[in-house]
Amino acid sequence: MAESVSGDSFNHTPVPAPASNDRSRADEAEDEVPEEKVPAPAPAPDHKSWADEAEDEVPEEKFPAPASDHKSWADEAEEKVPEETSEPTGSSSTVSSLKVHELAIDEKKKSPKVLDEPDDSNIQAVTSGDSPYTSASTFEDLNLSPELLKGLYVEMKFQKPSKIQAISLPMILNPPHKDLIAQAHNGSGKTTCFVLGMLSRVDPKVQAPQALCICPTRELAIQNMEVLLKMGRYTGIGSECAIPTDSRDYIPITKRPPIMAQVVIGTPGTIKKWMSSKKLGVSRLKILVFDEADQMLAEDGFRDDSLRIMKEIEKVNLYCQVLLFSATFNDTVRNFVSRVVKKDHNQLFVKKEELSLQAVKQYKVNCPDELSKIYVIRDYIFEIGENVGQTIVFVRTRNSASMLHKSLEDLGYGVTSIQGALDNNERDKIVKEFRDGLTQVLISTDVLARGFDQQQVNLVINYDLPVKHTAEYTCEPEPDYEVYLHRVGRTGRFGRKGAVFNLICGERDENLMEKIEKHFGTRVTEVQQRNVDDYKRALKEAGLLQ
Repeated sequence: MAESVSGDSFNHTPVPAPASNDRSRADEAEDEVPEEKVPAPAPAPDHKSWADEAEDEVPEEKFPAPASDHKSWADEAEEKVPEETSEPTGSSSTVSSLKVHELAIDEKKKSPKVLDEPDDSNIQAVTSGDSPYTSASTFEDLNLSPELLKGLYVEMKFQKPSKIQAISLPMILNPPHKDLIAQAHNGSGKTTCFVLGMLSRVDPKVQAPQALCICPTRELAIQNMEVLLKMGRYTGIGSECAIPTDSRDYIPITKRPPIMAQVVIGTPGTIKKWMSSKKLGVSRLKILVFDEADQMLAEDGFRDDSLRIMKEIEKVNLYCQVLLFSATFNDTVRNFVSRVVKKDHNQLFVKKEELSLQAVKQYKVNCPDELSKIYVIRDYIFEIGENVGQTIVFVRTRNSASMLHKSLEDLGYGVTSIQGALDNNERDKIVKEFRDGLTQVLISTDVLARGFDQQQVNLVINYDLPVKHTAEYTCEPEPDYEVYLHRVGRTGRFGRKGAVFNLICGERDENLMEKIEKHFGTRVTEVQQRNVDDYKRALKEAGLLQ
């Protein structure tokens, strides 16, 4: 039975996850787990390893031989689940009593369209072999269970699949369940694709992990768990969130019972520890998902941990379907990714120039110094855009987050800030307050640049432009194009309107902005620093002012 979720806990079981320190480009760090040595299992039949062609060698850890009973299925969904007692979940009697036809949408009471994509969006599907796939025009076309359809219509308020869902879901759900590399617009419904895929393939009668989703940050793992809980509300599928906890909530891994939930969502360090400690079995896994896969398999991201997890799964399970989802895949990561999945995988890509999110208007403001940046935010963007919705201000470092937070508060503006140095409970509290609309302005490092869904965010301010870490101190800094795209994608979610203001300070920022414009083939309109009419015009163009 799906449970309601609090800001601090998303586990179905009352036992909190063991503590670990998450490691990530977005200010997270996870401790390495010592490798365990046990007798090697019997050799598997000829099979090309997912990670055989990986660039880095991953130390092998011996897992027991796979169980013969290879059943599976998965669970749950997004946003906090409201407390309800009117609907039971997951019993066999409930299955027979559900009347799917009663869930049809009344056209007169149709809710606003939740998911949107440009009608001319050029999504290129590359399928392998001769497996036929038919695009799904309705969710009924996917042969989903009545419980899942009810979750989609009643809880998620969906009407029909978005374009990315219509194309990708048949590839995920239909035999022979081939691996999939999928790239699509921010806010196009990627999360629904893999959450629905996990829920559809899990067998709720088998009390063992059957679906595993790995995310780069705890915030994204929590968000995906909320989607799972909401969508899977009526399925009776169990779930577990594998994320680090603070020391006061720590329970030794040896005292934790084996994971029995059908779906596990978490960060790579915690998942790796649970697997190494034999608390998370993977012999019955049917589906493995990497969210923000470009970061999970990037050389300066989580590549080592991700490959190690994949190799350990393969030792006991040769038939696990792998799904790789992200809004961005640079050429290097794309080439690498294509070698770590099975050769007969399917692909789904969007043209690079279409990733700039046409619903979002981008602007740049030249500022002579850092103090001018702060006054531009307070006196113009905040003042003129006071009632346009919530705002996220992105900075490059933890120090910048703290400095800007203090400066704006000293000037009388109430803001909150989040970065990797905060303890986990504090981070969860800040994100929850922002999601609940209790705070209007959130200052963040790139810990929230990826995957963070908040429909009320209409403004994004790039206080610092994103720079690749390898180029941070070189003479010619290189913009981090993927991070820029992900930041822009925090506004204009699900086809809504949005605006992005890039604050440019000095020749270095001018060069970075010029490279960004050239890379995406777009022209970012300049707004004069102290021209009120310019700011009003920009917000009107973005559809945020009348």
